[in-house]
Amino acid sequence: MLYHYLDGKNWRHIYLVGDLHGCKSMLDSQLLTCRFDPQQDLLVAVGDLIDRGPDSMGCLSLLQAPWFRSVRGNHEEMALNAIHHGAHQQWIRNGGDWFYQLQGAQMIEAKHALSLCNQLPLILHILLDGRVVVVAHADYPAAHYSWGAEVDPYEVVWSRARIERVQNGRGGKIAGADDFYFGHTPLSSPLHAFNLHYIDTGAVFGNTLTLVQIQ
Repeated sequence: MLYHYLDGKNWRHIYLVGDLHGCKSMLDSQLLTCRFDPQQDLLVAVGDLIDRGPDSMGCLSLLQAPWFRSVRGNHEEMALNAIHHGAHQQWIRNGGDWFYQLQGAQMIEAKHALSLCNQLPLILHILLDGRVVVVAHADYPAAHYSWGAEVDPYEVVWSRARIERVQNGRGGKIAGADDFYFGHTPLSSPLHAFNLHYIDTGAVFGNTLTLVQIQ
């Protein structure tokens, strides 16, 4: 699934969270602080729920929570490529070693949880009272956003070309939507430029986990 649509009218508050990478307890603490209500609110992740951190399984369990949505990150992509196509070494080199330490029922549970990543969209289109917010893991690789437009899926989950242009003082906004939120590139603090927002603040590397309220 490339695109998925969400209507903000269905929730009281909507929050976005940066790359989790297994940092489930940090997320729980943030949700307590903002008084997140799972009956009324929605949490949207920018992908990379798994790897490197202490609780990849805990973060994968969020995929079954009715109050949670996520786009697919490159770490989910690596996990699926390892399980379905045998590309194990790339995943292991990038933090997937936790999976290979599991045995028996735990391994079966992990495979089932990771299979849910197959259903994750690459791009979330969120309608907020006339505004359109787009969420993707690494980039929306086009100058103009359009619902359903063909884009390169690899660049959506892997590309750092746009953020590198922004960091070098170049680049500009993406037309066609009001705001774009991405993760993928760990930063010391969120980066906001034009209508682009990069919110992976390297929680798994000892930094803070960024939570942003968009409604």
